[in-house]
Order: sequence, then C-alpha cells, then structure tokens
Amino acid sequence: MTKFQDLGLKEEILKGIREMGFDEAFPIQEAVIPVLLTGRDVVGQAHTGSGKTAAFALAMLQEIQPRKGIQGLVMAPTRELAMQISGEIKKFGKYTGIKVATVYGGQGMGLQLDALDRGVEIVVATPGRLIDHLKRGSIELGDITHIVLDEADTMLDMGFIDDIQFILDLAPEDRVMSLFSATMPTEILRLSEEYLKNPKQFLLDADDLSGEGIDQAFLVIKDRDKMKYLIDFIKPVKGQIIVFCSTKYRTRDVAKFLHQEKFDAVAIEGDMSQSRREQSMSKFRSGKVDILVATDVASRGIDVPRVELVVNYDVPNQEMAYFHRIGRTARAGAKGRAITLVSYSSVGDWNLIKRQIKVNLTDLNKEMGIEISLPDPLKRQVPSRRYGGSQSRTGYSRSSRPGGYGRSGGYGGSSRGDARDDRSGGRKKYGDRGGRNSYGGRSRW
Repeated sequence: MTKFQDLGLKEEILKGIREMGFDEAFPIQEAVIPVLLTGRDVVGQAHTGSGKTAAFALAMLQEIQPRKGIQGLVMAPTRELAMQISGEIKKFGKYTGIKVATVYGGQGMGLQLDALDRGVEIVVATPGRLIDHLKRGSIELGDITHIVLDEADTMLDMGFIDDIQFILDLAPEDRVMSLFSATMPTEILRLSEEYLKNPKQFLLDADDLSGEGIDQAFLVIKDRDKMKYLIDFIKPVKGQIIVFCSTKYRTRDVAKFLHQEKFDAVAIEGDMSQSRREQSMSKFRSGKVDILVATDVASRGIDVPRVELVVNYDVPNQEMAYFHRIGRTARAGAKGRAITLVSYSSVGDWNLIKRQIKVNLTDLNKEMGIEISLPDPLKRQVPSRRYGGSQSRTGYSRSSRPGGYGRSGGYGGSSRGDARDDRSGGRKKYGDRGGRNSYGGRSRW
C-alpha cells in the first residue's frame, strides 16, 4: 500500500496524520488524492468506512491557505455527518493553521455566526442552513476553490437537490469539485454532468458490497419475539453495539426496553433536539454507554471505531442501507459482527438484500433450531420491492390501511420513508412492544 508521505502532502498535514496513528493510505485515498491535487474533478462511489473523508479532506488541506477567507465547502445530508467530517478535518489539519466551521439546522445561529466571525477557511454544512447563511450574508462563496458533496444520494433522498443546485450556482466556476455517493441514481449522474468538469470516476466499492471482514448472520422470527432475542445477542458482547430500527417509534421502545433490562443505552431519532442528540452521541463515542439505538437517517455520521456488533432490529428496505448499517462495525479494516432480525413480513425484503451479499451468511434458525412458520402467502410469493412487505417503499402495511400499524406493531417505511417520518413527526405509537423476558438459551454464533 502507498504511504501518505508518498502522496506529496505537506509536512504539517503528515504530522496530523501520524498523530492519528495512520501511515498507509486506503485504496480510495491512494487513488483520489493525487487526482484532486492536479485540479481535476472526481466522482467517487464509496460505501461507509472506505476512507473517503480523508481522501477529499487531505487534498483540500493541501491547497487551502490560512487567513485567506472561506476556500473550502463540504456539503453533507445530516448534522451528525457534518460534525463528523468537521472533526476529521480538524484532526488532519491540526498543524496547518486552517480553521473549520460547521453549520447545520438545530443549533443556534449565534454560535455559528461567532465561529464564522473569528475567521475560517473551510465550512462543512447541511444545505438548508448553508442557504440561511448565504441569504443573510454571513457566508460568501466568492473565494471558494474546493467543493465536496458527500453522500449525495442521501441528500437526493432527503429532497436537497434544488438546494444543492442553488448553492452550486453561486459558487465560482473555477473550482475543484468532488462528489461521493454510495449509489449513482440518474439524478446524481445528471448533477455531476452539469456541475463537474471532465471528472475522473472511481468506482472502487461498486462491486464490493459484501461487507468483507464482518461476520453476518440472520434470524427469521415473529416480530413480537425480537426483543427477547435481542437481549440474548447483546448480553455476551464486550464492546459497543448499535441497534438499527426502522422508525423513531421503534427506536424509542427498544431503548426504553433496554433501560428496563438494566442496559446502558442511548437513542438517536429525528424528534430529539439537537442538544440531546449530541449528548447521546458524546456518551456513546466516549464509551460511557455501550449501546446506541438509532434510525437510519438520524444515524448518519456515526463513526465509532470500537463497535463490535450491529443489530438490524428491522430489515432495511434498500440494499445500500443494509451495507451502510453494517459498515458501522469493522471500521478501518477491523473485524466486526452483524445480526439481522427478520420478521415474517420482511422476508421478501431480506431475500432481495441477501442476493447482494457476497460472503457466507450464518443462518441462526438452523444453528439455534428455530423453525420458521411463514404464512402461506409469504411462502408462495416474495413481495416486490415497490409494493410488498410491511416495510414497503410507500409505507403501506400488508395487513392494515395505508399508514396504519400492523398487528405486531411494525410500522411500514423504507429508509426514504424514515427520513420523512423523522422530520414530520408522528401521532400514534404502535401497540405491541414485544416480549419482555430474555431468551433462555445461548446462541452458538
């Protein structure tokens, strides 16, 4: 592997890299950094944990000059990811004299204005709050030389495409731009064609969706039995754990149940205030609590290297959401584990995801001797991606009215639907909270 010192980076940057304990570049860093340093635009398809943040951050730090105004702009879909990116840039640029400001909704404008008034060279922002600053004149883009769009497909899913175009139209045409996305839907390709100049494309992770380095397993059970099996899986774990749920209602109930069972757990979901979300993440990152319960959208930006186990309490509706989730473990080449709890109504969605997994999966039903008793309709027909299953794209439950709650309490919703759910707020909780007695046996997995 190529060492960072061979990429032509300044000694001030190399000092920060060494202090963080890094010496050799990841493949995406080795490929992307030299191209960005030549002034050419980049489109990168990369999943969570591939090292893309360092790829664009190091190239940006190399070119930006201290005390010359805002020269670098990074746009991210969520406040958590924006804060994570800012933190990484600050660590890499510790000895460069370059200052970073993070602007996002949910934090008081005064704090952000104070940071900007002290003078910064790089701004990491969510699109909506960035536009607020642009309109009031507290941020100007006239001196911008580097622009990054991170997790562009998520920003598209969250409805930010018009905001992004508005911002890019205000930026100078003479700039270096990079776009990173886990998937490349048509709208993202159009965006790159319109705003990037002859970009070099890196699809380093397009064919690597296996979750290599992660021991992956699944268990097909009734939805109401999930909580008791969750307890059995997390009890033996020594390190930290993330439990992913499909909705904020489920997140709250799982976190409450874990507290009742005397586990140290915190939750992150869309209706929480920003201060509470930051407090929860701070406790988890510092190791004061062992378990984080989160929705997909609210969890963007989770980067904790010590996560030993990821539990998919609910099956995600989109394949890439699955790989984003399990990628929270096995960071930076480490090993990790992931368990997916598959309710009977989600078997169809799970089968679609399994087709994309290229490593051997552990079937816990066989290992634990648990029989699957699927209703006949599910045995005969796999629900389609668009219409079937309790977690369909439209949010319709198989056995209830649109927007309703199934008998077991599973609320329909894809990761895209979860984004809307997190922002709009709901009015009713589902009824069945599942069993409260922990499962008596011990899994061999």
